Amino acid sequence: GLMQAGVEVVDLGLCLTPVAYFAQFALDVPAVAMVTASHNDNGWTGVKMGCQKPLTFGPDEMGRLKNIVLNGEFKERPGGKLTLVEGMREKYIADVASRVKLSRPIRVAAVCGNGAAGIFAPEALRRMGAEVVEVDTALDWTFPRYNPNPEDHEMLHAMADAVKQHGCELALGFDGDGDRCGVVDDSGEEIFADKIGVLLARDLSSRFDNAQFVVDVKSTGIYAVDPVLKANGAKTDYFKTGHSYIKRRTTELNALAGFEKSGHFFFREPLGRGYDDGLVAAAAILEMLDRAGGKKLSQMKKELPVTFTSLTMSPHCDDEKKYKIVDDVVAEYEAMAKAGESILGRKIRDVNTVNGARVTLEDGSWVLVRASSNKPEMVVVVESVTSEEDMRDLFRKEVKPRLAKRPEVGAYNQEI
Repeated sequence: GLMQAGVEVVDLGLCLTPVAYFAQFALDVPAVAMVTASHNDNGWTGVKMGCQKPLTFGPDEMGRLKNIVLNGEFKERPGGKLTLVEGMREKYIADVASRVKLSRPIRVAAVCGNGAAGIFAPEALRRMGAEVVEVDTALDWTFPRYNPNPEDHEMLHAMADAVKQHGCELALGFDGDGDRCGVVDDSGEEIFADKIGVLLARDLSSRFDNAQFVVDVKSTGIYAVDPVLKANGAKTDYFKTGHSYIKRRTTELNALAGFEKSGHFFFREPLGRGYDDGLVAAAAILEMLDRAGGKKLSQMKKELPVTFTSLTMSPHCDDEKKYKIVDDVVAEYEAMAKAGESILGRKIRDVNTVNGARVTLEDGSWVLVRASSNKPEMVVVVESVTSEEDMRDLFRKEVKPRLAKRPEVGAYNQEI
């Protein structure tokens, strides 16, 4: 199809999404199309596309492409060409590994879930100076153990087991196309990506003056209240969930880095090129740990302000209906805030509507209701600064009954 349109196609072969992004720079190619199911379950597939490197297409561009395809608006042109480029794996690994040289051999489990990261991550981490324990690194498209998604319980359990079994300082889990990185600490406990982001932001803001960060609306409220970030003069912008949104926003604000709770990390110069790359994130995490003077990751986590955050909950809702429901929920919360109403005894301090409704209460606790960017689902996250029980109550007594009034929203397939 691309060649019929007169496009010169540069075929990289089997690669990770960040390898394709890297190739745009290495080969000076303006556009990218990465065929991948990302972290979605077997049976899904798709294409991540973009131009204006390091950016990728968002809903507006994809909507335009949909119209071109469905309405037959494309034009055939001469000049199409296909070129196979070999050796990109080696060029990418050499580049990403050059970003850090550890002063000691940090023992790390590289957990890949039989996805494509298995033939990239272990070698790259070894060249950084890490001692690598390989877990599920053999490529197997049936994904026999679990779906390679570092937000899923099964993969997190495999990461925790690897840490305990092999005495690792941490486990790094990579999703199917290698643009996301999940973390389990030395005690076998997962550290959600948004809180890893806080640790990285603390580290980076101590090295770079007036650091600007971007995080998605699913991320912890610690960025806004953390005394270390405030003392370092760091600023954080909460923006729409989705790798294309956070990537674009970090570029617009000239931010040092962007962090998304799903595990996408975006490092801009001098740390990276602005695109999401699980191995660039891994390099930053290892370098942070290396500079910590022997302090363990679990200790660093305990130094953060305490919050109690839910997993991401995703009740089914048809694509054609989910946005209208979100609009209605946004209107309800905005009306409640305007009327000075409370949620579980706390006044509403702020309703961020950049992506659904992120409702922050006067004590800093918050709830989020939004539509999934890539599945027929709603997305719900809650965080309490008080207790785990309060976090559960925010879900059970506030968000769940509010959505349960709407029959278009399916039953929750998970509890907290």
